[in-house]
Amino acid sequence: MATLNISMPDEMRAFIETRVSMGEYQSASDYLRDLIRHDHEKTEQLLMDGVNSGPARPLDMSALKKKAQALK
Repeated sequence: MATLNISMPDEMRAFIETRVSMGEYQSASDYLRDLIRHDHEKTEQLLMDGVNSGPARPLDMSALKKKAQALK
């Protein structure tokens, strides 16, 4: 297994330590691996949703700009 050193604000580190102390995770590494695993699964699902959404259509920039202007 590879090792990765990261820097983070003290508040983030304290949050991770709290999660570990609650017993849900065995270590900070376990917590971070779980976050990455969930993010990876979500990304894969979004990609599959795109693949399964049907054929691509040309983008109508004029209609998109009008829609954006209407939101202002």
